[in-house]
Amino acid sequence: MYALIDCNNFYASCERVFQPGLNGKPVAVLSNNDGCVIARSNEAKALGIPMGAPAFEYKKVFDDHGVHIFSANFALYGDMSHRVMNILSEYSPDMEIYSIDEAFLQLSGFEKYDLQNYGYQIRRHVTQWTGIPISAGIAPTKALAKAANRIAKKFPKKTKNVYLIDTEEKRIKALRWLKVEDVWGIGRQHTKRLNAIGVKTAYDFTQLEDDWVKKHLAIVGLRLKQDLQGIPTLGMEEIQRKKSIATTRTFDGNYTTLSQLKERVSTFAGSCAEKLRRQHSYCNSIMVFIHTNGHRHDLAQYSKNIVIKLPYPTNSSMELSKFATQALSQIFMPGYHYKKAGVVIMDFTPEKTVQKNLFENSNPKHQPLMQTVDALNTLYGQQKIKLGSQDAKRVWKMKQERLSPKYTTRLSDIITVHAAG
Repeated sequence: MYALIDCNNFYASCERVFQPGLNGKPVAVLSNNDGCVIARSNEAKALGIPMGAPAFEYKKVFDDHGVHIFSANFALYGDMSHRVMNILSEYSPDMEIYSIDEAFLQLSGFEKYDLQNYGYQIRRHVTQWTGIPISAGIAPTKALAKAANRIAKKFPKKTKNVYLIDTEEKRIKALRWLKVEDVWGIGRQHTKRLNAIGVKTAYDFTQLEDDWVKKHLAIVGLRLKQDLQGIPTLGMEEIQRKKSIATTRTFDGNYTTLSQLKERVSTFAGSCAEKLRRQHSYCNSIMVFIHTNGHRHDLAQYSKNIVIKLPYPTNSSMELSKFATQALSQIFMPGYHYKKAGVVIMDFTPEKTVQKNLFENSNPKHQPLMQTVDALNTLYGQQKIKLGSQDAKRVWKMKQERLSPKYTTRLSDIITVHAAG
């Protein structure tokens, strides 16, 4: 058996934990730079605010209905996620963290357990210790656990946010209810193809011939079908390292000189290198791109990117900054007003399996130096220690006009509780 644990309206719930007066009121969380809605409470959903809604277009709706708007506080959300996942790990030795607010638990050897009550126990524990409400779907396979979780969320009063599929009757009933576009792993294009042949529900999908599914949805679709049929096919997965890391920014104004762009690209390369070191990898290729503002029709337009193969694998901020600025020099063209640039590192090698080259390798002195820099930046705050090619006084900040305090990750933001004597 598998359990899918999903935090309800996670970002909005995180805000409510520290501001309980928001319970029962519409809450929406905005993306980077306060652009679009990326999370909504049930009350905000009921107002017709869609996911991805541009904030400026819905300002009147926000104002008219008293919607509480927050800038994305990823430091807070990440820490709360970590707390939830730590609790969930106590309930099964096999856990797959699927996203920031979802995790699969494999319940092998739990045959004698009352899994319905086990789900209630997990829910009480997480809610009591973190304040985050969750839903649990429990079923013989991962795809069915996803379906069970959707039912638990859709009918919270009847299911008490926990739904167990443990009989063939329940499995068929769930699949007849679940629309095919809501099946885990069925995207828009597959939905159109399936709808065209009369497949409207998950149950309809499971009645298709294996050959047809394999031909049109590949082996992944066939495995999904078998999982929905109750045949365990999709196993637990280990956390995968990222295959590429990118840092890109839209500038606050137009940049016209190479020196301005070099400072930004050097900073982006350093940010990528720091993330690369966190996953204990080296990269072998780097891409740099620049482009002008496509919305400024009064200005000449130019965009260009370049990918270079590095002479040796590295995760040193100094070396990646050097290669990135060299790449920039090859694509920079004077006379243009640049609005955005970015650095993408690719072609990763695990830290322990790096092959040394005969003539040229990463400077071995950089590794302990980078470890020290990372430790200092963690202790004293990001961007405290910088490369010489970076602007020492410049700290890039997103537009976050409605940012809540970092209640759990910044000492000065910790809530003070006054107890009566």
